[in-house]
Amino acid sequence: MKEFTVCYTFDNDIITEKMIKEGDVKKEDVEQEVVEKMERNKYFIVKNDQGNYMIKSYLVRFVRIMNEKILVK
Repeated sequence: MKEFTVCYTFDNDIITEKMIKEGDVKKEDVEQEVVEKMERNKYFIVKNDQGNYMIKSYLVRFVRIMNEKILVK
């Protein structure tokens, strides 16, 4: 399993979330999944340590996959 940190940048805020995926998933695959989620939905939910956020897709200015960590079972 791999843990990816996804960073959503807005005009005046940054929100991060952790995504856990199978071991064979690449950073580019996660990035494509996030972009497709934003294109398909007007809103989406981000869950992190600070709580749950309902994000309007059109407010996101930049998406970056910051870290990739391999999790040990």
